[in-house]
Amino acid sequence: MVNFSDNNSITLAGTIVSDKQFSHEVYGEGFYTFDLEVPRLSENSDIIPVTISERILGDNFKVGEKVVIDGQFRSYNNYENEKNKLVLTVFVKDIKKMTEETEVANPNEIILDGFICKKPIYRTTPFGREIADILLAVNRAYNKSDYIPCIAWGRNARFCQNMNVGEKIKIWGRIQSRLYEKKFEDGTSETRRAYEVSVSKMEVEKEDTENQELSITGEQNA
Repeated sequence: MVNFSDNNSITLAGTIVSDKQFSHEVYGEGFYTFDLEVPRLSENSDIIPVTISERILGDNFKVGEKVVIDGQFRSYNNYENEKNKLVLTVFVKDIKKMTEETEVANPNEIILDGFICKKPIYRTTPFGREIADILLAVNRAYNKSDYIPCIAWGRNARFCQNMNVGEKIKIWGRIQSRLYEKKFEDGTSETRRAYEVSVSKMEVEKEDTENQELSITGEQNA
């Protein structure tokens, strides 16, 4: 029996920076969302959307509190104005307040095990950095899948050029957020935030359960 917690696992440690907002209800159970600010190694930070059950959230967690979250990175389709938009969120399995005794080695760590569902796109930046965009399908219970955009750097990016749709890979990395300008046909624009997994390590799973590990520590944005 497949344990779906093993192929999609994330730990975040950060500060709640927005009030909870009602998201949806499933079988009478309400779910809420809020934003979590997670520090990077540099002075920057990532703002990551979180979805949590009212059963777990309660009234125990407020804006400004530092928390540690364990969960999964999930996706769902939001149909808006007859257009399909992929929405990403961290689904909380467990949350606890951070104390002086709390030890978190890595405040933003994710492990995904899934299948390439789109040919990776390799490119170089104007500064000569090598990047590859990967869309990973990660299986979930009840025949569902999460579609997670990932980005690889350096030699990992070069390797991705030769990957094919359907290949199974395991990646380690972190969730990063970035702002971009969405331009509309009427000439206006809107600042939006995108999310993706920045890959630090990659393992390609071959047939007969043999794994070919790429012993490469990928470059990452600070």
